[in-house]
Amino acid sequence: MDYQNIINPLYICGFFLTKLASLCLELLSCVLMKETLRYLAGIAGPSGYGSNSTAEQVTELPSWPSCSLFSPQLTAIVTGATSGIGAETARVLAKRGVRIVIPARNLRKAEEVKEKILRESPRAEILVLEIDLSSFTSISRFCSEFLSLGLPLNILINNAGVFSQKMEFSEEKIEMTFATNYLGHYLLTELLLEKMIETAAETGVQGRIINVSSVIHSWVNKETFCFNKMLSPKIYNGTRAYAQSKLANILHAKEMARQLKARNARVTINAVHPGIVKTGIVRAHKGFITGMGASTTCYAALSPQVEGVSGKYFADCNERACSALANDEREARKLWKQTRVMIQRRLGQ
Repeated sequence: MDYQNIINPLYICGFFLTKLASLCLELLSCVLMKETLRYLAGIAGPSGYGSNSTAEQVTELPSWPSCSLFSPQLTAIVTGATSGIGAETARVLAKRGVRIVIPARNLRKAEEVKEKILRESPRAEILVLEIDLSSFTSISRFCSEFLSLGLPLNILINNAGVFSQKMEFSEEKIEMTFATNYLGHYLLTELLLEKMIETAAETGVQGRIINVSSVIHSWVNKETFCFNKMLSPKIYNGTRAYAQSKLANILHAKEMARQLKARNARVTINAVHPGIVKTGIVRAHKGFITGMGASTTCYAALSPQVEGVSGKYFADCNERACSALANDEREARKLWKQTRVMIQRRLGQ
């Protein structure tokens, strides 16, 4: 035995750090295993709901005494409502009496969803308007058209998303995944925000914005999260591009929550991980996964338990921790400023 090394402070320090790291890994493994078992078993969290809860269950009125959300009638815009999570979200909200606006690129599919909802809820009010979320011009046109209708706006669900294995570009020459999943929803939110603040002030009902993100956001590290590179990557990876856009969705929610609080606006914004469902994205990725994907979105949109909660991340209808990078306030503010400058320049404002 080398007694000189034993009494060497650096050796002792290294020994204990190694043991500590090993212990931390064991603890992390236990936590991950516990969360996995909780998810698979559908164990309810503090909200009373879990991974097995459906969107209809989390929006049932009997469990919500003194809920003011349904008077007067609410109006919700749900992007990506032509399939998957968005279609289920629109169906359930319409069933609960919410007026639904479906922005869609494929109007035929949107009309099919509308007809399906009306067969189940004949008294539902569904509007279909055209939009291409990868196009700043199209988003601006949609917002002008919606605002001209004179309707209130209580809920904005930024749900639409694309996943592509190959690199594609929008008409503004921006990588398609980032353009659609993040930039499009950023601009949509900016152009509709004043209407939401106005509606909340006039009705006394808190407005809610929900950014649909994903647990995959935690795969992104700070070194690869570069705004200009995400606009036009030199080396493209579909999964990485998708994860980066989902991280941007959370950072957007964090910064918008800070700004809304500073303005004393009665509008909140939160991000959600929707769970596992068969969506267009999953089909594009050649997967066959089903589940309770719309429950957390509907919970964040309507539950009284989320009243006044803003800038948080939810999964399985419960508040959850997001990655350290997603919690970085400086990163969120920087991304918001970079996005604003870029969009204003592209729109010539």
